[in-house]
Amino acid sequence: MNLAQNTAEALRATRDNWLRSLLTISLIAIGITALVGILTAIDGIEQNITSGLSDLGANSFDVKDKDNNMRSRRRGVVEKIESPLKYNEVMAFEKRFSESVSSEDAVTIYTRVSFGTEVKYQSEKTNPNSSVVGIDENYNLVNGFEIEEGRNFTSIDIQRGSQFAIIGKEINETLFKGNSPIGKRILVKGYGFTVIGLLKDEGGIGSSSSTNRSVLIPLPMANILGNDRQLSYTITIGVKNPAQTEALMGEATGLMRIIRGDKLTQKSSFEVSSSESLASSLGETTGILRIGGAGIGFLTLLGASIGLMNIMLVSVTERTREIGIRKAIGASAKQIRRQFLIEAIVICLLGGLFGIFLGITLGNGVAKIIGSADAQFIIPWLWMIGGIIICVLVGLAAGVYPAYKASKLDPIESLRYE
Repeated sequence: MNLAQNTAEALRATRDNWLRSLLTISLIAIGITALVGILTAIDGIEQNITSGLSDLGANSFDVKDKDNNMRSRRRGVVEKIESPLKYNEVMAFEKRFSESVSSEDAVTIYTRVSFGTEVKYQSEKTNPNSSVVGIDENYNLVNGFEIEEGRNFTSIDIQRGSQFAIIGKEINETLFKGNSPIGKRILVKGYGFTVIGLLKDEGGIGSSSSTNRSVLIPLPMANILGNDRQLSYTITIGVKNPAQTEALMGEATGLMRIIRGDKLTQKSSFEVSSSESLASSLGETTGILRIGGAGIGFLTLLGASIGLMNIMLVSVTERTREIGIRKAIGASAKQIRRQFLIEAIVICLLGGLFGIFLGITLGNGVAKIIGSADAQFIIPWLWMIGGIIICVLVGLAAGVYPAYKASKLDPIESLRYE
């Protein structure tokens, strides 16, 4: 029998024992669904986050507080805790750095006042999950946020500390039921703010979890709302020419060291990071997640392969008389082995194809739920090809022993088997 005939015979055997085959196919499908689904979801989330980082400005970098949680110990000495950037320091940096760079490069300062704030308008109020962010007039420009209705802050608004606010889409839906919020007065942490702008729903990372639930207020007002604690300020520099990013990062580092009074032999008391480094860290994290997902899928497939081997052994026992007839009419041991191996592989491929379909569907569904509903649908060709190869390998691994056992049956004893 050639390959086509063996495949047709395997399909016939699968159809004749449809319940057993269905259970076996389901085992394989679950394993492949776990493998392809997890890896597809990771790819979708990574694409969503990468797209969000791009929206935040691919050619930008941040000057921010040093992460004291990541202090290292060297020779028994723990690095000292660095004080956070102060308001007068970041303002001095913005003024001096803006004077030294091209007018096309934008500098913005922002601070997050709170993450769990309740916003009110008359009798309506949001859940306590809105974030209040103090910004300047360049914040939306540098981060790529667009105003759908109304206007952005002006430098006069910032200087005067006007009680104006720009709100996100979700807050508008909750408080104003999608109607125009412009000119309406909302209450944030006991202070009244007049809404002058509505942010456009950007999609991707940050929009559903942050921007859509954000209230943007002038930086001076943020200092008033957060006067009960030390606010953390971040400076973001948007670079027009990507080739100048490294040079400007060096210049920003030098200038902030002067403002902070860092000595020549002392490490910087702040951090300078770019979106490229964030993307690199993201790649490392998703790589670890892929390894974990592959491990989970492998364990699931291992259990499925054991189940398949058990069912193939049962099949050999049930078809002992059939095997005896085949040998009696001239089938060789090699042909018997090939038939059962191909049957195991065909069952695995049927389960694998079904599992790949489910995995892609579930993986993209998870990516859309976690990320954005507008996320692009991903077809992971690499994982699909890998899944098919794994199915063939699982079929071989699970079918080798049953096929060997079938090929060694004595034809005379097999014909007597009832």
